[in-house]
Amino acid sequence: MASVKDTIRSATPTFLLGIFRKAKKHNRNKKLRLQKAQGGLSKEDLIKDFKAIGIKQGDSVLVHSALSKVGFIKGGPLTFIKALLHCVGSEGNILMPTSPNDRLQLDYIKSLDVFDVKNSSSNLGKITEVFRTFPGAKRSIHPTEPVSVLGSDASWFTASHHLSEKPYGEDSPWYKLTQKKGKILYVGCTLANAGTSLHCLEDAVDNFKFPVYYKEQFKVRVRNERGELLSITTKVHNPAYSKKRKCDALIPIFIQEGVASKVKIGQAETLLFDAEKMLAVMLKKYKDEGVTMYTPKGA
Repeated sequence: MASVKDTIRSATPTFLLGIFRKAKKHNRNKKLRLQKAQGGLSKEDLIKDFKAIGIKQGDSVLVHSALSKVGFIKGGPLTFIKALLHCVGSEGNILMPTSPNDRLQLDYIKSLDVFDVKNSSSNLGKITEVFRTFPGAKRSIHPTEPVSVLGSDASWFTASHHLSEKPYGEDSPWYKLTQKKGKILYVGCTLANAGTSLHCLEDAVDNFKFPVYYKEQFKVRVRNERGELLSITTKVHNPAYSKKRKCDALIPIFIQEGVASKVKIGQAETLLFDAEKMLAVMLKKYKDEGVTMYTPKGA
């Protein structure tokens, strides 16, 4: 069953959705200007919030964010990143998706010439581009789902992503976060627009029961940090099945199973996930009940 939000969105004419989005953006910018006049959020304010929700030294944290939802931040994305780095410390890691793709994977991959790990910019919001270019950040060499990492295990997280045709399999940062017992933050967003980790289920089981990948695999040229051109093979999502996702309908299950909790960062409603438990619950629910993002109520 789709979430109420998804149902309303699908039933609303496109031109009305456009008007609604413009109105939301106007109101959000108005609030940001007011918050700026009042001083806004400092690095110390964010550190306090991160610590309050349980982010601690040594944590590995994957961050999805709609930063404008947090409120006006003094220093912008850089302040947010530095606050998180302070909380996880020298032994921790911060991960962010930094994909250059902002459309259907199939359309993107068909038009791609070369994915350049150093120079292909992220199209997932300003903060991800700031993070990608942060001194010391490493980025996985994957054309559709690269992840940038800052921290003590950055090389381990990113080194093998391009070695498998599975974008979310055991060689990927997405899967490795579960092995590291990491956390996932959805700051001002939900699984509906940032549910990439849900795909770990599809790559973790043999013969996943839905054709979520396009029938053809693609050979893609990528340029690594040393400027060397490599050829890799990857799967991409089947656009016909991508339309069937009901990601947010899984949130109540994750909360009930102790995988996720609702918290707040600044003004942003935020979801905090346990990555290891998330995958474990998905595997069990899939095996026992046929639960997936396509069938959130079971088979």
